[in-house]
Amino acid sequence: MTVLETLAGWAGSLGGYILPFLFVLVIVIFIHEFGHYIIGRWCGIRVQAFALGFGPELIGFTDSHGTRWKICAVPLGGYVKFFGDSGAASTPDGSALRAMTAEEKAVSFHYQPVWKRAAVVAAGPVANFILAIVVFAAMSYAYGRQIIAPRVDQVIESSAAAKAGMRNNDLVLSIDGQPIESFSDMQRVISTSPGKTLTLVVERAGKEVTLTATPELKVIDTPFGKQRLGMLGIQASRDPADLKFQTLGLGASLKSAVQETWFIVERTGAYVGGLFAGTESADQLSGPIRIAQVSGQVATAGIVALLNLAAILSVSIGLINLVPVPLLDGGHLLFYAFEAARGRPLSERTQEFGFRVGLALVLMLMLFTTFNDVVHLVSL
Repeated sequence: MTVLETLAGWAGSLGGYILPFLFVLVIVIFIHEFGHYIIGRWCGIRVQAFALGFGPELIGFTDSHGTRWKICAVPLGGYVKFFGDSGAASTPDGSALRAMTAEEKAVSFHYQPVWKRAAVVAAGPVANFILAIVVFAAMSYAYGRQIIAPRVDQVIESSAAAKAGMRNNDLVLSIDGQPIESFSDMQRVISTSPGKTLTLVVERAGKEVTLTATPELKVIDTPFGKQRLGMLGIQASRDPADLKFQTLGLGASLKSAVQETWFIVERTGAYVGGLFAGTESADQLSGPIRIAQVSGQVATAGIVALLNLAAILSVSIGLINLVPVPLLDGGHLLFYAFEAARGRPLSERTQEFGFRVGLALVLMLMLFTTFNDVVHLVSL
């Protein structure tokens, strides 16, 4: 391979993977940190720095409020540094706090009432959920949605559907009492219910028929690793009469967006619960390498698909930050809950120990997900 070919390969990787990855990451991180920033400002707290990334500053400026806005060298996160913080993790600087004047305490994060500090911390994950809802709603409002009727075109022989007595041309009306309006609605219920006996009401030759079916567990390879899904073994209708395009108003788009966001939250919670129960595999946990790879693949489908990925990742990052591990937002909220219950904050020593444990856990998770990413790339 010539030097020119090598450089061309690097350029292709930059444009195809790194740039879409940075596009997605910057949107999600900026919105998360802006949530902390804007609620902090509304609470009268002085903001010293708003950073995208960690490490040495590459470019930045200081606004009229004294906040340093900057882009740093390592684009794998971000932070808002409030007055009184000792670093990016919003840990208190004990000696500096004790030396503050009354005027400085009034604008210091750590001297605010516990409810204000909790509101500032919670605002980051909440902003992530709002971003996802806005993106999903905007796409639904702008493009509508294509709906395939939940009609069975073909039942695969010896499948769970065949064992349940499903037939070609059956129209699924409900599953476990939940109305089914589209084939995708049915897929979501089935895919999240492997091994669970479901009650299906179908329309057959103008009559309602009740069936019981147990989706079979299948392991499917995806860009994020292997996923364990429930499957009945049916194919969607290909009849043009069963395909329709639905336009959505603003209210319906927002409702659909909230439902989509909640579905991601629910599935993520079920996956985490499955990890502890031993029914899910940890190889689905992904780090920056695999997210960059998926971003590059999704970018080929256009900006709408890339924004959809950003919305999904935004929900995931919001949830991760709510995990009650010191160093993450959830860990801070846990400390504030103890403070509210005790009437005084935990000791500096206890908090410092908690942050050290939290840092160790976060670093271990990063190493594990990076290892997963490398194994995934090698297996391709």
